[in-house]
Amino acid sequence: MSGDAIPVELVGVRIELPTNQPIVLLREVGGPRYLPIWIGAGEATAIAFALEGVEPQRPLTHDLLRIVTETLGAGVDRVVITQLRDGIYYADLVLDRGTDGEVVVSSRPSDAIALAARTESPIFVAASVLDEASVEIEDEDEEAEVERFRDFLEDVTPEDFQSLD
Repeated sequence: MSGDAIPVELVGVRIELPTNQPIVLLREVGGPRYLPIWIGAGEATAIAFALEGVEPQRPLTHDLLRIVTETLGAGVDRVVITQLRDGIYYADLVLDRGTDGEVVVSSRPSDAIALAARTESPIFVAASVLDEASVEIEDEDEEAEVERFRDFLEDVTPEDFQSLD
């Protein structure tokens, strides 16, 4: 793995308004940067299912890929978002074949992330990609906002929503 790859954690899938475009959101481990990657609806569903522990009656595409990989004696070692070129993200899926070494497979980030979510594999992003495309969100601001909302919910009553006619 390249020395400039930074570990990130999978925050989840969000919907960007007003376009209703799904986004997978990655957060720099120990840092304030977030990387939003626009993805398709099918991949968004696959990632959300994996994060929520939903097990369909029959394997979905990413479940099948996990099963095939394991059946062939490989495991997902890591996912690396390698570059951003002309607005398109690129990723490598790094498979560990034991004594046969690693195999690197080029992948769409959304597919690689969906597989990583199913195998609990680490995700990394090239430093250059984070530098170019990430946004900074101070966790303290986010936590403070959530805390204010919780306080509001504790004190709110149905009467607070009655019309003031």
